[in-house]
Amino acid sequence: MQRSSSFILLCLLFQQALAYVSFVPKSTPWSLATNTPTKSSITKNTLVMMPIGVPKVAYRVPGSNSADWVDIYNRLYRERIIFLGSEIDDELANQIIGVMLYLDKEDPYKPIYLYINCPGGSVISGLAIFDCMQFIRAEVVTINLGLAASMASFLLAAGSKGKRLALPSSRIMIHQPMGGAQGQAEDIKVEAAQVMKIRDNLVKMYSMMTGQTPQQIIKDLDRDNFMSAQEAREYGLIDRVLVTAKQDDTQMGTIRS
Repeated sequence: MQRSSSFILLCLLFQQALAYVSFVPKSTPWSLATNTPTKSSITKNTLVMMPIGVPKVAYRVPGSNSADWVDIYNRLYRERIIFLGSEIDDELANQIIGVMLYLDKEDPYKPIYLYINCPGGSVISGLAIFDCMQFIRAEVVTINLGLAASMASFLLAAGSKGKRLALPSSRIMIHQPMGGAQGQAEDIKVEAAQVMKIRDNLVKMYSMMTGQTPQQIIKDLDRDNFMSAQEAREYGLIDRVLVTAKQDDTQMGTIRS
């Protein structure tokens, strides 16, 4: 029985190992000592093992003889696709701004696609991304999948007019900015005044992007306000909900509710 269990475990491990191997038409010899291709094997056709961890895809730089494993998000950058998928902070904002500036310089007439699944984050960092979106010449198409909350909902609404999209099951949440000032009384007073100025600025821009009155925006931002994709479209945060036609949905066509 122990041998049988060990054999089954060995088979499962072998299947998992095969899942991480990418075969390019014809393989070439490898050096078992160093786990690297031999000098004679540096050709266009190689057998490469995908690194475990961050998802990677094979990509061959034009003019190169072999393909390298590239972070999947870096690969998507080459297709002008950016993911906003974690809490917004200065580091993430700088990375997104850098990619936007590069893509705009590369071709200002092709749109940039910003996919958003984000719980929000720093207002100042989010406004830096917003300013960059308005500064570059390329259109920014925003697509919400999952959750776009707080500052992420603001960036979703800041996409190019008519090209702010959401998937059917996505959720959007808006609320007023929060402060966490500490220290002396005068410092807290100054911080509170700054938070109110930021809130008034956000209300003005939300009003311009959605068509709602400032008074309505102030009322809706007072508490966490969750919306479905359809409700967000009616509110003016997005322009269209992406729905797959039933006849084109081959995977879900046989599933009934």
